[in-house]
Amino acid sequence: MNPEKLTMGLNPLPGAIAAWHGETYALKWDQTAQRVRDHGGFLVSLWGSDDSDRGQGCTMHVAYAASGALACLSLPLGQHRTYPDLSLVYPAAVRMQRAVKDLLGLQASGSRDTRPWLRHGVWAAGEAPLRKGYAIDGAGSTRRSEPYAFVPVSGDGVHEIPVGPVHAGTIEPGHFRFHVVGERILRLEERLGYTHKGIEKLFETCTLDSGARLAARISGDSTVAYAWAYAMAVEGATGTEPPARAAWMRALLLERERIANHLGDLGALANDAGFAFGLTQFSLLKEDMLRMNESLFGHRYLMDAVIPGGVRCDLRAADVDRLRREADALERAVAALRAIYDGHAGLQDRFIKAGVVTPELALRLGLCGLAGRASGIAWDARVDLPCRPYDELPVRAAVHRNGDVAARVNVRFDEVFESLRITRLLLDGLPGTESCATLRPGPEHAFGVGMVEGWRGPVFIALHAGAANRIHRLHPHDPSWQNWPVLEHAVIGNIVPDFPLINKSFNLTYSGHDL
Repeated sequence: MNPEKLTMGLNPLPGAIAAWHGETYALKWDQTAQRVRDHGGFLVSLWGSDDSDRGQGCTMHVAYAASGALACLSLPLGQHRTYPDLSLVYPAAVRMQRAVKDLLGLQASGSRDTRPWLRHGVWAAGEAPLRKGYAIDGAGSTRRSEPYAFVPVSGDGVHEIPVGPVHAGTIEPGHFRFHVVGERILRLEERLGYTHKGIEKLFETCTLDSGARLAARISGDSTVAYAWAYAMAVEGATGTEPPARAAWMRALLLERERIANHLGDLGALANDAGFAFGLTQFSLLKEDMLRMNESLFGHRYLMDAVIPGGVRCDLRAADVDRLRREADALERAVAALRAIYDGHAGLQDRFIKAGVVTPELALRLGLCGLAGRASGIAWDARVDLPCRPYDELPVRAAVHRNGDVAARVNVRFDEVFESLRITRLLLDGLPGTESCATLRPGPEHAFGVGMVEGWRGPVFIALHAGAANRIHRLHPHDPSWQNWPVLEHAVIGNIVPDFPLINKSFNLTYSGHDL
C-alpha cells in the first residue's frame, strides 16, 4: 500500500455545487479527513470493497459532505490488510471500521476498539463474508457463542443492568448494558448486529434492475429514501436522466414517508411518557395516511414505488384533490394536538431536559438528521445538498438547540408542517406527463452514489457496478450509524425509567444498521 496515493472522485448530486474536482491527491487518508473537518465537512460513510476479481486487491472508500458537494475517496490497499484510522478525527468511524473488519478482514491501524461488531460468531473470525470467494451457502455454519468485552465500570453502589437483546413486543433485537447508581445512569454500552441479514452480499447477486427491490427492503420505515438513493446511484452510474415528473413524484412520496413516521413517533413518545391519548390520536392519523398510500400508490409503506429511471405510480387530477384535502385535515389535527402537548404539564415535565445532547457534543460526535437538527446542527440534504426537485423548492430546515427530548419532539412537529407545505407545492407544480425513463446500459466498473434526506436523516448508497449491468459492490448507509453512539451519551445522568423515552426520541433503526 502506498498511503500517499488517494484517488479522489467527486460525484456531486444533481443540483449540488461541486467544490472539488476529480484528480489524484498526494494526501494521506487521515490528513484528508482532517482537512474536510477543518472546512466544516462531515463523514457520510466508510466502507470497503474486494476488487480481487479485477486484479486490484481490496480498496477502502469514504464519503464526505462539504461545501455543498459530496466527495468520495478511494484508497487502494492491494494485498495489504490495514489502512489509517479515521476515528480520532471522526468518532463515528469507529463502528464503521469495526464492521469493515468483520466483513472484509481489513483493520484500521491504531484503532483503539477492534472488537467484533456484526459477527456474533455466525462466521469464524478468519472469514470475511464480503470477500469474493465467500459462499453465501456456507454462512451460519459456525454459530459459536463468543463472549463480548463490555467496558467494565466499578465503584461503590454501581450496579449493572443488562437489557435485551430480546425485547417485549415487536421491536428488533439490541442489547443495552447499563451501569447505574440507584436509578441514575453512569454509562450505557450498546451491542447491536443481531439482525445482520447479509444484504450487502445479496446485492452482489443482483442486476442494476433487480437490486431496486432489495434496496427498498433495507429498512421498512425508510423504503422511499433507500429506493430513491439506490435509483440515484444507478442513474448516475448509467447516465440515465429521470423525467422531471418522476423527480417531483419521488419528493412527494418521500415527504409522505417523513410525515407518517413523525406521526407514529409523536404518538409513541407521548405513550412512553404516560399520555396514551397522544398515542391514540396520532395512530389514527398515521393509519388514515397509510390507507391513502395504499389507495393511491398501491402500498401502505410505498414499497417499490421508486425505481431506477423514475417511479411506478402516477396521480390523476382527482387524486391530487384528495391529497390536498388530506393535507388540510392533517394540518388542522396536528396543530390541535401540538397545542395539547405544549400545554400538558406532565408531558413537558418528562420531555424537557431529558436526554440532552449539547450542540458541542453533537458536532463532535457527528450527530445528524432530525436528532442533529434538535441539537443545533443545521444540516438538511434537502437544503444543503439538494437533488431535483428540492433545488427548486424553498425548503426550510427545522432547527432547535436544546438537544433534549422536547427539542426532538418539536423538530418532528415542525417537519410535519413543513412537509405538508412542501406537499402542496409539489402537487401544484407537478410537471410533464412522463414518469419513467428507460434505464441506459452502464459502462463496466461504473460508480454512482445517491443521498437523500430521509425522515431519520441522510440515507446514502454507493454503487460499484460490474460487467453486464450487474452489481460488483453496493454499500447502503443509514444515519443510525452516526447516531447510535450518541444515544449512549444522551442517557448519562438520566434515570433508567427515562431510557425508553430518550431512545424513542431518536428512534434509530436496527435493521437498517445491521445489514
